[in-house]
Amino acid sequence: MLSLLAAGSVFFPGLFLVSKQSFKHLMGWSDGEAASVSARLVSSIQAVMASTAGFIIASSCKDVMEDRHWLTDGYILFATPYFAYDIYAMFLCYRHKLQVKGHEEAEPAGRWMSAAAWGYLRREVLMVLHHLFMVAGCFPAAVFWRQGKGDYFQGVLFLAELSTPCVCLGKVLIQFNKQHTLLHKVNGALMLLTFFTCRVMLFPYLYYAYGRYASMPVYQVPLVAPWQCNLGASFLMALQVYWFGLICRGAFRLFTRARRSRTSSKTDSDAGRLPSANGYSPHQPDGQTDAQTSHAHPGPTVILQLQLNS
Repeated sequence: MLSLLAAGSVFFPGLFLVSKQSFKHLMGWSDGEAASVSARLVSSIQAVMASTAGFIIASSCKDVMEDRHWLTDGYILFATPYFAYDIYAMFLCYRHKLQVKGHEEAEPAGRWMSAAAWGYLRREVLMVLHHLFMVAGCFPAAVFWRQGKGDYFQGVLFLAELSTPCVCLGKVLIQFNKQHTLLHKVNGALMLLTFFTCRVMLFPYLYYAYGRYASMPVYQVPLVAPWQCNLGASFLMALQVYWFGLICRGAFRLFTRARRSRTSSKTDSDAGRLPSANGYSPHQPDGQTDAQTSHAHPGPTVILQLQLNS
């Protein structure tokens, strides 16, 4: 047990440091840029590992309660340190955003770091609580309290990480101002699909799977399940529904903004072919360039996606 915990404690921070230094030397990125991309790379790698382990476990367990697989406890022990590491990695990403905006220059170094830490905790309180709950609640429940039962359900829970690579890729594209590319749009659609399927619908499926195993209607399952399971599932599902709502709202705003932009472009094009009644151009005020116009209304979905992590 301790060896797997130690291995995870070394692997994830070590992978972050190696990738960060590699990006700085090979790509010529700044420390903040390299840290942000490295944090998302590590999250994506952890997500691929967790999803692979979940698929192997779930497909190997025919009896959803009694069948065991050695990978279940093994990966739980190995991956638990990731959630503690990721709290710090997310803080580095948040601090980099403040540095880009010039907040660091406004205050002394020590006071700025303290303000950044409090600002990070206020902004990412739900994500930090989620990670702390994974370490303090889900870890002992999965390793000790379930007493070796329900490896199938644990494997299905691992599959929730399938959406994480899409979330991380979206953040990287936004970081490098690629949010208007086709890749960003395709990735956004995949993120919506995987997040809804693997996170929002995950917990209803778990109750359905147990109801089918116990030959009872799904609405009766919460009545026979331990209260700890119901409480944990309710907390985690509430977070997923909230985050999915933010994603949908951002996607809707991006869609409506793009549609208005196309309509405006068509209107300007039509106006350009007709003489103006007063002799002035209807397109822009004097001295305003196309570049200034395009930056007057930045993409709205990017801020909402930054609230998401693996």
